[in-house]
Amino acid sequence: MASHVKILSGSASRYLAEKIAVSYGAALGDITVSKFSDGEFQPSIDETVRGCDVFVIQSTFAPTDNLFELLMIIDAAKRASAHYITAVIPYFGFSRQDRKDKPRVPIASKLVANLLMASGITRVMTMDLHAPQIQGFFDVPVDHLEANSIFVPYIESLKLPNLTIAAPDMGGTHRAISYAKYFNVDMVVCDKHRKRANEIESMTVIGDVEGKDIVIIDDLVDTAGTLTKAAGLLAEKGASSVRAFCTHPVLSGQAYERIAKSKLTELVVCDTMPVKKDAAKIKVLSVADLFARVIKRVYSYESISPLFVNTKSKQS
Repeated sequence: MASHVKILSGSASRYLAEKIAVSYGAALGDITVSKFSDGEFQPSIDETVRGCDVFVIQSTFAPTDNLFELLMIIDAAKRASAHYITAVIPYFGFSRQDRKDKPRVPIASKLVANLLMASGITRVMTMDLHAPQIQGFFDVPVDHLEANSIFVPYIESLKLPNLTIAAPDMGGTHRAISYAKYFNVDMVVCDKHRKRANEIESMTVIGDVEGKDIVIIDDLVDTAGTLTKAAGLLAEKGASSVRAFCTHPVLSGQAYERIAKSKLTELVVCDTMPVKKDAAKIKVLSVADLFARVIKRVYSYESISPLFVNTKSKQS
């Protein structure tokens, strides 16, 4: 019997999986999650997946139950004789722990990769990893999607007269450079120094921002401390407007309050994880159509490269 596609979802990403399934043109598979009185849970796939190409959609943001639920659904599909199993992880949690930055700490993203491999995946599909080299932690193919195909058209629609791209820190320069090259505009960098995690000691701007319409590019926004401090500093240096485009809206702690009080004109994010509160300055763009198109091409063994914007150079 020829294999066919089954799209399944964990609890945390069902809101997105439903949109992906509609865009793909298939019904979302049925899964029941039973919970026990001690907090333990058990997902059950309520339809056959024998011989099917299964795509399990689940972002692995907190709590860690989301990661474990993904692992259990993959294990269930493997034991039910699925043909191929792709872990579709729009937001790859623990990706900021990609190396040992001090003694006696784990490399958590490698541990997560090991767990996914052990669960039985045959492929990974994810978006804007905090550290792209995490792809090398897997011994199966990894489709690393980028939000540029979603963000670039929106930036173009703004028709900003003095567009300048900004990196929120030195680590984000590679991503920002690709956007600056595409639009053929200048780039500035906000150089920060931290006291500790999520706490900035000082920040300076490298580059001219006077009269510029600044677009900050980053992979995620967490507490929004760096982002709002950068926006305030850019405005103080004479920027006409400051916008931020961040793929993953982690938005923890005082993030919503900081954004509301900040100099940001708007914060544009993707729906790789849910935005918990309505906020006037936050605009959400969906990744559902992009993931649906990639799933179709992966299933039919077609190239996915044509789906992405070539940010190496501006296309005519």
